[in-house]
Amino acid sequence: MQKRFPNAKWLLADMRTLDLQEKFDAVIAWHSFFHLPHDDQRKTLKSLASLVEQNGLLIFTSGPEYGEVWGDNGGYDLYHASLSSEEYTQILLECHFKVLVHKIRDPDCGEATVWVAQKSHICTG
Repeated sequence: MQKRFPNAKWLLADMRTLDLQEKFDAVIAWHSFFHLPHDDQRKTLKSLASLVEQNGLLIFTSGPEYGEVWGDNGGYDLYHASLSSEEYTQILLECHFKVLVHKIRDPDCGEATVWVAQKSHICTG
């Protein structure tokens, strides 16, 4: 991916403890966010939202409904959790985002739920 977008800034870090002083045109948490427990998701979604410039995008995947499940990943247990669509939407609205795309069980994305939201004002966290 970095070869395709050499001018983009790429970060590899624990999204739960990011402490960045800059804003981005887009923040993407693809097939990653739903591996956090519910409470971490609530906190981290607000934190990620605060990193987005006005009119920028927050793009992430979630599960289709509230709950926790364990999956298999090459013989290893893999944790998945999701808030409800209503709760994700409420958090995004509180952070002044408009949901542009909310596609539940997207067949082109491994049945994950896809979210694209645009920030319209400063997030107060």
